[in-house]
Amino acid sequence: MATVVGVRGNAGVIDCGAVRQMDKPPTPPSCSECATKSEAPGGSPPTQSSSRMWRSSSGKMRIDTPSASIISSPADKKTILLDHLKKEAMVIPMPPATGTAPSGSPKVPGGAGSAPPMQVQDLGKSMIEGHEVEGKRYVLPAAQKPQMPSMPKMPKLPQMPKAPQMPKPPQSPQATAPPKPPQPTVTEVWTSVKLKMPVLTKVTSALGSQTTYCKPTSSEEPHPSTFEIPPGYKLKSP
Repeated sequence: MATVVGVRGNAGVIDCGAVRQMDKPPTPPSCSECATKSEAPGGSPPTQSSSRMWRSSSGKMRIDTPSASIISSPADKKTILLDHLKKEAMVIPMPPATGTAPSGSPKVPGGAGSAPPMQVQDLGKSMIEGHEVEGKRYVLPAAQKPQMPSMPKMPKLPQMPKAPQMPKPPQSPQATAPPKPPQPTVTEVWTSVKLKMPVLTKVTSALGSQTTYCKPTSSEEPHPSTFEIPPGYKLKSP
């Protein structure tokens, strides 16, 4: 058993608190402070955002931002969305897992035909800010848009034969640039060997790039209230 003590900050956002841990759980708990840099294509200025990520030894996850939080509980098969500005909570059933894509990677919309296969590459081990990490690269080819069937054309009326014309001199063929292949979505994840939590995540797609660095700040068990709806929040239907 582990003795835990939690500290709750403003607007329902929980700070990493000190706890006393008596034994080592099978899944290492952790708390990380994260910074994300997003860049859109076209040279627009990048945007910065911060978040905090928790995980319990039972597999529960919580991601905090200044205005919202996401709590996932695989054992309970539910996700809780918290709106700290409106003090509202929404409970959503968790869909069954259908693939092995890393958390946060874009999903391919459903459609006719099969989705393109994902390529997984092992990047080996490295060190990031003193943390031993192992990397994986996930390459998801861009899905080809299905073509709409063309409408049948009306038959043309017969026309009077035209007088023969003089043949035109042959023209040199014009070189046309081949169309650019669609850009795949590439997700690179470097995970802490000790904590089993992502430390560095890079996502590059046709929509731009996003880089998230998470610095582990605690490896102690979070308080159970971390993964519960805070008091005073109104429950809202999905």
